[in-house]
This record gives sequence, structure tokens and C-alpha cells, in this order.
Amino acid sequence: MLQNVDQIRADFPILAETVHGKPLVYFDNAATTQKPRQVVEKLTEAYYKYNSNIHRGVHHLSQVATEAHENARKTVQQFIGAAHDHEIVFTRGTTESINLVAATFCEKFCTEGDEILISGMEHHSNIVPWQLMAERKNLKLKVIPFFDNGELDMEAYKVLLSAKTKLVSIAHVANSTGIVNPIKEIIQLAHAQNIPVLVDAAQSVPHFKVNVQELDCDFLVFSGHKMYGPTGIGVLYGKEDLLNALPPYQGGGEMIETVTFEKTTYNALPFKFEAGTPDYVASVALAEAIRYMQHIGLDAIKQHEDELLAYATEQLKTLDGVRIFGESMHKSGVLSFLIHDIHPFDLGTLLDQMGIAIRTGHHCAQPVMDRFGIPGTMRASFAFYNTKAEVDSLIKALKRIVVMFA
Repeated sequence: MLQNVDQIRADFPILAETVHGKPLVYFDNAATTQKPRQVVEKLTEAYYKYNSNIHRGVHHLSQVATEAHENARKTVQQFIGAAHDHEIVFTRGTTESINLVAATFCEKFCTEGDEILISGMEHHSNIVPWQLMAERKNLKLKVIPFFDNGELDMEAYKVLLSAKTKLVSIAHVANSTGIVNPIKEIIQLAHAQNIPVLVDAAQSVPHFKVNVQELDCDFLVFSGHKMYGPTGIGVLYGKEDLLNALPPYQGGGEMIETVTFEKTTYNALPFKFEAGTPDYVASVALAEAIRYMQHIGLDAIKQHEDELLAYATEQLKTLDGVRIFGESMHKSGVLSFLIHDIHPFDLGTLLDQMGIAIRTGHHCAQPVMDRFGIPGTMRASFAFYNTKAEVDSLIKALKRIVVMFA
């Protein structure tokens, strides 16, 4: 476990808050993480000291803001190991990043009867954009099944890959169960048939090192708010040649080179995909969040969270009537469960009265719940500022609730 967790927690003022008169225990990190002072202060600094619309401005404030924004892009590039900073496109989050790729890739490369391959464990944001394009272009959406323990059926995946498969889009870590997919093998198998792969890294980038060149993924997407950064900003990484081949996603300022009423030519990467004024303040704060994580160390974060997950799983299993969804050696940060026939909403409401925040429901992964034959689960998800003492509080509260329902 992290030795300086108390010092880390001091950077997150919200963790000292009380809820219904009880100390806050925050186990909803897969939905969004809390923000350290350093990130919030960076937002304030940008607005108070050099707020100005970026690019093209000749005055001092615009130049300072532009430099800060583009330095943030370089920070993201280095964080995920991209070859070039222009392979980093700022978006509003994972959802917009996937929609961007779905719309432009299918427009450019897909024709009637072609197939897009996703898995049965995807978040809705990695299902619906492909469904929209499938309807528009008469494509087929194929789904890789998973086993009862939540792990992907890799043999089925191999069978589903075909000459008709135009792209594989898959979660690195399932938000509903915490299962970590064998993403490198998934990519290698697809590339053996010249099929590009998009990796939804929203639940992996906050928890362990991800290097896009080592993975050799073609696209990778993630959100700032799940990695201690601000809301409303995310990242699309794409290989340079693929991004150059794709058409623009939106039209407007910044994404153009020249505009006449007869014809418009488009800007170079990454600006071709960044129409309008970007959130140049959030980008700077996202870079600060990355530096904060790097200061702690991604390996240390992974070790702490893995130990916390193992401890929480062990303690949860001491309760009668517990069912854990996603029992595997390959997990990260998420403990999804039910107890007896207690409805997740009821349990979550009672936990809230005890100051404990977890997520209840289908977690934007309704097909996963259908696969397990349940309406939803309770999901406790962990971050590096969580502690074993907080896990003990959760287990104690669950025991009280089980007695109440008995």
C-alpha cells in the first residue's frame, strides 16, 4: 500500500467532507474521480492569469494560453507514449472521441455489409455510436461474447475476425466488472488481418501504465474526469496516417486552412478535428492531473489499488449471500456485486445514509446485466486515495444492512 496516503488525501479537500453526519467514503471512482487542489488551482490560475482565446492571437495573453494548451498536448503525448503530439486530439471525453472515430472511419472506409466488431462488455458509449453508423451505412455489428467469470472468449473473437471486419473497438478494462482484457493479443490478432483497433482506455489509463506504441493500437480514447482531471475534456489518440486519412468530424473555426464560398481546405493534424474554441483551460488542468499521477507513480498506483481490490474482495466474501460479477485474476479497480436479493438501489441508498458512496444500476452496460440475468449491481470502485480502513467501513455497513433485511 502507499505509505503517504494520508498526505495524498490532504490534497483532496472533498475527502474530509461529511455526508449525513458521517465521514465521506468515496467508492465511485469509475464514474468520476475527485480532483486534487493542484488541478483546481491550475484551472484558477489559467482563468485569472492568462485567459485568452488560443491560436492566431498576436497579443501576449493569447500566446501564453496557446503555449500552455500545446504544452498540455505534449504532456498527454508523453504520458501515453505517442510518437507525435499531433496524434493527440482534444475532445469532450471518451464518448465524443468514439463518436468522432465511428462517424469518420465508417464514412471513409465502410460500405454496405462490412462489419464492426465490439465485445459484450462494452459501455454504451462504445455500442451506440457504432449502431448509429451501422444503421446509416447498412453495416453489421458483431459482438464478442464473454464467459461467466467476465473474461472475454478469445476463441470466439478469433472466429469473428474476418475479411469483412473493418475495425475492432473494445474496452481495455470493463467498467461494469473491472475485467482487464488481453488487449495486446487482441490487437495482434486483428493486425494479422490488417484490421485496425480502437481501445477504450477510460478505465485503464487512470490505474496503470498504457503505452500506445507498445500496444500498437490504432486509436485510443479516454476522459479527463476519470483520471483526477476536470470534466468536459478527453483525448483521442490516433496513428498519424489514419488520422490524416479520415475526413473532418465537425466544421467551423480552427479546423480550416482556407475558406471561400466555393471550397474549403482543411487544417493539419490535430486541428482538423478540433473545430471551434477548445477547452484550453481544461487541457492545462488535465496535464496537471497527469503530472500529479506521475509524481505518485503509475506502478505505485497500480500496486496500491490492486492490494485494495484484493482486500475488499476477500472481506466481501465473508458476508453470506454475496455474488461477485467478474471473478478473475485479471482485474483493475472495480468490485461489482449483489447480496441476497437486496435491490442495488435500496442498498446504495442505505449506504449513502452511512456516508458511503458507491454506484448502483447497470453502469451504462445494460447488455452485461442481461448476460448475467440481473437488473444491475452494486459497484465499489477504487482510487489511490482510498484506504483499507474505508473498505472496513463498507463491509461493516453492508453487514448492518444484511441484518436489517433479514
